[in-house]
Amino acid sequence: MTLQPGRRLGPYEILAALGAGGMGEVYKARDTRLDRIVAIKVLPEDLSQRPDRRERFEREARAVSAFSHPHICTLHDIGRQDGVDFLVMEHLEGETLAERLARGALPLGQALRCAIEVASALDAAHRHGVTHRDLKPGNVMLTKSGTKLLDFGLAKLRETGSGPGETRSPSGSPGGGGGTAALSGMPTRNQPLTAEGTLLGTLQYMAPEQLEGQEADARTDIFAFGVVLYEMVTGRKAFEGKSQASLIAAIIGREPAPVSALQPLTPPALERLVKRCLAKDPDDRWQSARDLGAELQWIAGSSPEGGAGIAAASGAGAGTPAASRARPLWRERLAWGVAVLALVALAAALAWLTPLLQSPEVPTGPVVVSVLLPEKVTLDSNAGPVAISPDGRRLAFVARTAEDKNYIWVRPMDRPMATLLAGTEGAVCPFWSPDSRFIGFFAEGKLKKIDASGGPAETLCSTLVPVVGGTWSRQGQILFAAGYSQPVLSVPAAGGTPAPVTAIDTGRGVTGHSWPSFLPDGLHFLYLAGTGTSAQMNAVYLASLDNQDPKPLLPSPSNALYAPPGRLLTWRDGALRAQQFDPATSKVTGEGVVLASDVPFNPGLSSGLFSVSETGVLAYPAAAGSGLHRLLWLDRVGKPIGSVGAPGNYYSPRLSHDGRRVAVDMSDQQNNGDIWIHELTRSVASRFTFDPANESAPIWSPVDDRIAFFSNKGGGQELYQKIATGTATEEPLLGSSVGLELPTDWSADGRVLAFDLRQPDGGSDIWVLSIPDQKATPFLAAPFHEAGGNFSPDGKWMVYISDESGRDEVYVQPYPGPGGKWQVSTDGGTWPAWRRDGREIYYVAPGDRLMAAEVTTSPRFETGTPKLLFQAHFKVVSNIRQYDVSSDGRRFLVNTPVEGEGATSITLILNWAAALEPK
Repeated sequence: MTLQPGRRLGPYEILAALGAGGMGEVYKARDTRLDRIVAIKVLPEDLSQRPDRRERFEREARAVSAFSHPHICTLHDIGRQDGVDFLVMEHLEGETLAERLARGALPLGQALRCAIEVASALDAAHRHGVTHRDLKPGNVMLTKSGTKLLDFGLAKLRETGSGPGETRSPSGSPGGGGGTAALSGMPTRNQPLTAEGTLLGTLQYMAPEQLEGQEADARTDIFAFGVVLYEMVTGRKAFEGKSQASLIAAIIGREPAPVSALQPLTPPALERLVKRCLAKDPDDRWQSARDLGAELQWIAGSSPEGGAGIAAASGAGAGTPAASRARPLWRERLAWGVAVLALVALAAALAWLTPLLQSPEVPTGPVVVSVLLPEKVTLDSNAGPVAISPDGRRLAFVARTAEDKNYIWVRPMDRPMATLLAGTEGAVCPFWSPDSRFIGFFAEGKLKKIDASGGPAETLCSTLVPVVGGTWSRQGQILFAAGYSQPVLSVPAAGGTPAPVTAIDTGRGVTGHSWPSFLPDGLHFLYLAGTGTSAQMNAVYLASLDNQDPKPLLPSPSNALYAPPGRLLTWRDGALRAQQFDPATSKVTGEGVVLASDVPFNPGLSSGLFSVSETGVLAYPAAAGSGLHRLLWLDRVGKPIGSVGAPGNYYSPRLSHDGRRVAVDMSDQQNNGDIWIHELTRSVASRFTFDPANESAPIWSPVDDRIAFFSNKGGGQELYQKIATGTATEEPLLGSSVGLELPTDWSADGRVLAFDLRQPDGGSDIWVLSIPDQKATPFLAAPFHEAGGNFSPDGKWMVYISDESGRDEVYVQPYPGPGGKWQVSTDGGTWPAWRRDGREIYYVAPGDRLMAAEVTTSPRFETGTPKLLFQAHFKVVSNIRQYDVSSDGRRFLVNTPVEGEGATSITLILNWAAALEPK
């Protein structure tokens, strides 16, 4: 029922609609008698048409209106006119907690303040015999005068004589009976299903006993309170599911992730309080909102962020005995006192650093500061450089938790600790908006952005993987580089369809562009042009959004950043260097001056792991273990069961068919590789190629007597083979080069070698080489990127990846064709491989998930639903597979970063430009 402005309900004149939900529509109205603004709630027809329900509702409404509380929305009146039942309530200005949580978690102090006020409101209601039964963020209003609990439309009146654990129906029998036992069998659901099918709304805040059809009492509200408090502190829902059934199962049978896992600074006492609220058995919960509120007041008074005055300022818990507020053990208070003293000491130390970062007066010389990461958190060098905000006041970095999960962390320079950004799991390559407010990042095959203070992440567009850099202009444009042999792409910061702004010049041996970085004018940008053969052959270019004619600036193995005034920062020969650079003339002059010799370099990303702010703050991680990888054996559930060799800079490990040897590219710090062979039975490694050029991507012949690989010894990237004993020299597989060639698989009969051929536009096609006659022909040459071809064991099929859908997916086609095409992956995939018996296809899905799909190839090709085997931490490389699988599919050899060796601190250099001034 919709009421038009001007309509009267008794003395109340409708002014405007405010909203609608499952329990009715709400309007802004004017009380003509008292000349005040009120809110009118029109009840749904099912309440109006059943006298028994209407009578019960009126009785419970009168009960709610009988008491007054500063944190409960006042119910002024109840009425009925022309068949319309309505409530008249206090009109509130502000936003609902649900609207606020859409922007992310609340700061701890605000969350505690809101929780204390809601607990006080619940205590008042419970003492008057009223159970709310529909506590959720949408029913909590945040106003200037404090928190207000709304909508007792589903409230249940406790009958005289019922205690907390027993609520009786009007008939007197536990559990109720008939239509008057409860106002509604199901609370309101005023949010729709999301596109992914996740159920939102009241169901997520219901206690297990509600879901099981049992009676609700005060402890039911306490469970919902715990769910709401969990969401306020973490920014995430405590229970989620893709269907109503799975959500109910989660609430009844599962525990949510610990609050401290999502917000590491959460006080232990608050963690315990929330856990007790969420106990499945009502008897194990807090038994009254009064006790709950008293505990919250103590936590707020002890928390460094809560502040000692929160409880008093809120007015909550009036009359709470002193004994209740002092209930926690003295040891816990002592521990919190020590923690507060530690934070005070850290704050005092940072008081020296903050003025340096924010003051217009710079020190006379460089100042070096070390910033520690949270305990048991290490930087992930494969996720790209750290990112200092343009204003120099905040650090963003990707780090792994003790649970081996990647998140973005933000460290304000005036705070003693970094904070995890919820919603950034699996993130790589963070970069800042020019106003230092938002962070762009890449995860799950998407470019996303998120408020640096927290909130939901917003998807801007889909991307290929891997990702190699992003940058954000003042004009609202984002440039990024992603995928295999791709140009730099541009997309509006509000989201849209990416478009290329560079073109790959394969005539100069360029294989792809990476690490775009805007200059201050927002029009010109830097990027790194890679050759795919040797890092020393890479070069930094200057380009413009309105000009497709880029200018080479200088050879460099790594990315470059512009730093005002007029400096270009690059990593070269083991050190970070600065050179004079004039953007107007596009000239780099002078010799590079070393700024720091301990800046780490990731050869797989061709990136020095450094960042610089517009205010002259340089940031980079400590170099502990950066760039080292291990060849790790994992079983089918991802459990480590062994390793091969010592840590090193490895690429593309391949098992021999007999399972006795591993061929792998082991590269130096400049990313020039040689192939080595590890004998697994003797734990011996021997060098296989010796040329100073780059050799990589080894592929064993079917009988393990030869190894094919690529080398750039001739200036290009060409296919070679060599006898596996290493006693002969390598020989070219093609009479002449057809382009940039990358071997991917050898057919079971030994007659055909599949390889990727990189195209002038930056894409890739799949070609096959007939070994006997050295003739190469295209197998897939569509206007898309196709790569990674692997033959089935019987030689009749080929699995590969293609981005024809807009992202990399795994497909199968008959070989040599013709025939149909089958998609194997369901949500993105790369690095496909067959099991040696042909019964499974493996690939890696976004989020480093190793997937397995059962397949049959006779009499026709069929594939099953892919299943997750495990999540691993793979080395980040373009399209060269970084794992191999044993012939029985029981073990996986994974090229993974060395665990526990990541940096645990970040180095800041303030006023680094002073080192460049003449002495």
